[in-house]
Amino acid sequence: MEQGGARDRVRPPGGAVGPAPAVARVPEQVRGEHTHGEPPAPRAQVRRHSVRGQVLDALRTALVDGRLAPGQVYSAPALGARFGVSATPVREAMQQLVIEGAVEVVPNRGFRVSERGPRELAELAEVRALIEVPVMLRLARTVPPGSWCALRPLADATVAAAAVGDRAGYAESDRAFHGAVLGLCGNEQLVMVADDLHRRSQWPLVSNPVTRRADLLADAAEHTALLDALIAQDLTVVQSLVREHFAGAGT
Repeated sequence: MEQGGARDRVRPPGGAVGPAPAVARVPEQVRGEHTHGEPPAPRAQVRRHSVRGQVLDALRTALVDGRLAPGQVYSAPALGARFGVSATPVREAMQQLVIEGAVEVVPNRGFRVSERGPRELAELAEVRALIEVPVMLRLARTVPPGSWCALRPLADATVAAAAVGDRAGYAESDRAFHGAVLGLCGNEQLVMVADDLHRRSQWPLVSNPVTRRADLLADAAEHTALLDALIAQDLTVVQSLVREHFAGAGT
């Protein structure tokens, strides 16, 4: 748990998380951060024990679903007010997103969400394919069908999230499925690198800030088809589906 004081301890009534009480707010100008003209900060629920971890999860969700818009600047106090915490855990979480490349520091103002174009997305897809495709094809030849059957709930979770247009939920279930597949190779470092690349590929583009539900459904269907082919040990179909899956990730 963060040690930033009582205001950093999330104590939602009845389990719901909302903005901090008005009496606890201090104007952003007094705290030395410019807020004039900045877009509304996203409201989000936080669920885990660490305040910094809760805020980081909430910010990542807001990045994926477009509530943190590419190119926009957000101040830590304004975001903290929305989450019902002080600016300190927000700044700490944002620094992690700086390391990941999701945002950049804007002195005396806050953090700007990174702007990405189709080329960067295509480059990420290419690197992911270089890492994941050979591993998946090797696993297709060596992993028994029973191990693939155990991953069925993860594939089904991507379909369920896509069906209701839950972009943030889909992002998590998508990475969970890919991580479980790669985890069968036993190389923890590879799984970590692949997950970082996968997370970066899920941030919205400037030209298309919100992923279409139809695209989510198509992507989820590929997971199901791939798993079916792996269980059937149909290597020809597996190879075709894996390469198509990553080719589509760059469009």
